[in-house]
Amino acid sequence: MLPILISVSLFAVLTGLIVWYGYRAYARPGQTYEQLSTPLTGSMLGTGVPSLSSGSAGYNVRRILQWAGEKVPMDPMVASITRRQLSAAGFRSDAALPIFMAVRILAAITAVACVMVTARFTTWSTTVEFIIWCVAGFLGYLLSGLVLDLLIDRYHDILRCSLPDALDLLVVAVEAGLGLDQALRKVSDELASTHPEICREFALVCLEMRTGTKRADALRNMAERTMEKEIRKFVAIMVQTDKFGTSIAESLRTHADFMRVRRKQLAEEKANKLGVKLTIVVFFFILPSIMIIAGGPAILRIFKLLLPAMRSIGN
Repeated sequence: MLPILISVSLFAVLTGLIVWYGYRAYARPGQTYEQLSTPLTGSMLGTGVPSLSSGSAGYNVRRILQWAGEKVPMDPMVASITRRQLSAAGFRSDAALPIFMAVRILAAITAVACVMVTARFTTWSTTVEFIIWCVAGFLGYLLSGLVLDLLIDRYHDILRCSLPDALDLLVVAVEAGLGLDQALRKVSDELASTHPEICREFALVCLEMRTGTKRADALRNMAERTMEKEIRKFVAIMVQTDKFGTSIAESLRTHADFMRVRRKQLAEEKANKLGVKLTIVVFFFILPSIMIIAGGPAILRIFKLLLPAMRSIGN
């Protein structure tokens, strides 16, 4: 049992390090630059993280993973879906898909290697060992997809929590006399240190509009690449406001208030569900422990004293 736990722990640590290093050192600094193929400054990106230099270790690892991922055969439909999921998680570069596929294959190989090491300490038959290899490889391949889903949820939560603050500042900028394009640029600059993710999305919208894309199309592109419901609602409000000529500031203020109320309601809903969810934990984990602590000494005393006395009486 101990070798299995050690192998699983090493596999989890290795996978976590690969995902963390790829996100921090490669995907996050260069995603905006490679999305538009335009030299960007730190203020335009909404982050001060520099891009990787060609001689750094991270750059070399990126190139190796990209080269390995490009050799993996992919179905066009699966590749399109995976690329969209990577975009929703914040990975926008052209190399994101091959690197993800390389990490996925590496995770499967690592899982199989861990099972091979563990098999040295067991007496499994060849058939059972082969089946466990296949299951471990499949689970390792599947784990990268689960991690990607977690990254998407995390990115969506960040965007959802930072959007009300961005809308408040956007209202202030619009009421101060700035146009919507200049207001978006101002928000992306002012909130870069506190909410870099939403500022990066706004910066991309501004850059797309500067390259000639219509405002409505640029906003719709932001909704498509983030795949976040609140961003979609925000884009729908902005497009309708721009189309019908209503007050932008009033629409933004109303939507920001609605988002805060909605976030409060969701928090209250989760708090009300907590009691029901804790019932399972209490029943299966805490209650048995309490019964063992409370009744354990009495049960041991019964087995130690009462049962021998009853046997002696019976004899």
